[in-house]
Amino acid sequence: MAKHNHNHDRTGNRNNDRARNGGSFDLEERARMAMLEAGFPVDLPKAARRQVEALQANFTPDGGGQEFRDMRDLPWSSIDNDDSLDLDQIEYAEKDGEDIRIFVGIADVDALVPNDTPVDDFAMKKTTSVYTGVKVFHMLPEELSTDMSSLRKNEDRMAVVVELTVPPDGEARLNGIHRALVTNKAKLTYDRLGDWLSGERDIPSAFHAVEGLEEQIRLQNEAAERLQAYRQRAGMLDFETIEARPVMSDGKVVDMAVAHKNQARLIIENLMIAANTCTAKLLASSGRAAIQRVVDTPKRWDRIVDLAAQHGGYLPDSPNAKALSAFLRKARTQDPERFPDLSLSIVKLLGRGEYAVVRPGENGGHFGLAVHNYTHSTAPNRRYPDLITLRMVKAALAKQSPPYSNTELGELAQHCTQQEDAAQKVERRMRKSEAALLLESRVGQQFDALVTGVTTEGVWVRLLTPPAEGKVVRGAMGMRLGDKVRVELVSTNVDRGFIDFVTVN
Repeated sequence: MAKHNHNHDRTGNRNNDRARNGGSFDLEERARMAMLEAGFPVDLPKAARRQVEALQANFTPDGGGQEFRDMRDLPWSSIDNDDSLDLDQIEYAEKDGEDIRIFVGIADVDALVPNDTPVDDFAMKKTTSVYTGVKVFHMLPEELSTDMSSLRKNEDRMAVVVELTVPPDGEARLNGIHRALVTNKAKLTYDRLGDWLSGERDIPSAFHAVEGLEEQIRLQNEAAERLQAYRQRAGMLDFETIEARPVMSDGKVVDMAVAHKNQARLIIENLMIAANTCTAKLLASSGRAAIQRVVDTPKRWDRIVDLAAQHGGYLPDSPNAKALSAFLRKARTQDPERFPDLSLSIVKLLGRGEYAVVRPGENGGHFGLAVHNYTHSTAPNRRYPDLITLRMVKAALAKQSPPYSNTELGELAQHCTQQEDAAQKVERRMRKSEAALLLESRVGQQFDALVTGVTTEGVWVRLLTPPAEGKVVRGAMGMRLGDKVRVELVSTNVDRGFIDFVTVN
């Protein structure tokens, strides 16, 4: 649900936007401004640039003189978005009796970006890659994140491999973690692979090019289903929220698209949660503190109980993940159209996750994922906490002292949480501007919409097509959350990301 500051005029500014920008709004420049306003570093400092150039001049994926396994012969593959170049992980599966062995290869970013170097300092300050639709502001310089430290197809790369066993009951156990030289044999995409898994499209062409790939993707899928069933029994919360992102063509916004969950996304989600959980357990068993991703038991459970009652459900008075999980499954089945908005309301009431230092013997816990001891470790190109965890794991494997003190970990955890929040605000801010730009030429048109927010500040609706959200500035009296309404677009303000509607009788 969007909220706006109403201390200024929301309408009548479209022509001003155009006049300031010579007749065309520069979304990329607006994204850069949003990053700077949020305090993110954008331009790479000279010292970091020199470090990148030195890496390019001497780049060889040779393990840096440290021991590693050569696992290049395995049919590794990656699954990611169509346009992703910053590939953080690859996967391989094999059958072991009734068990399935899963190998997750994670880009060894630390081998190229040592702690406390200029590039590391830049990444630490930024903390995360920011995806604004019109432009990706990578955490690491693109020469690294999309090339030298990316697990690119048909390129030899160093990785940290997490080996798991997934038995029929779905409770993953760690077999070991080690460094390896790997080669990604196939770059698969969520949408194409998801369509095949659901029977909507023919076999992906990559399967013909890599022997055994189809069989082991099916194994990955079976392992993911086992892992998901295990977490569902433990009370995993299965949400679906709508985050519309722009479809760009020649620098222009031509549509808004929503990434829906499919089986390919669930493969990666479940395998990464298992790898992250086992990595956290390794650090705990090594007697080391770690930065974990923590979602506490919800403090506003009473409001979640009330919300469930409004939707015909019942929840106990005390927080209960299994009961909430069952309610969500039923709500999705009964009203799939409104389920994303219900999901978003509950996500907000659960409270945001945060990074926290968890010491050996302590339980961090993630209420929504139904797991204990959960860290972020599988995306070191895109998230700094993952790079921290990568360094902690490598030190533990080498029986070396931790690269960070507990005090440093605490400071980094707080900083990473703050920067993640700031990144989400930038991304939401840009989605609003991109949606306003898409709709700008459609002022005066009518749309079907759902009411997504009713507050003392006003009423907000989301169009069914395209899935853009805006404020009802006239005719909102009596509207309730979830109502389906007909609205007319009366104004947009691209710079501020405002979209205004009136109701149609």
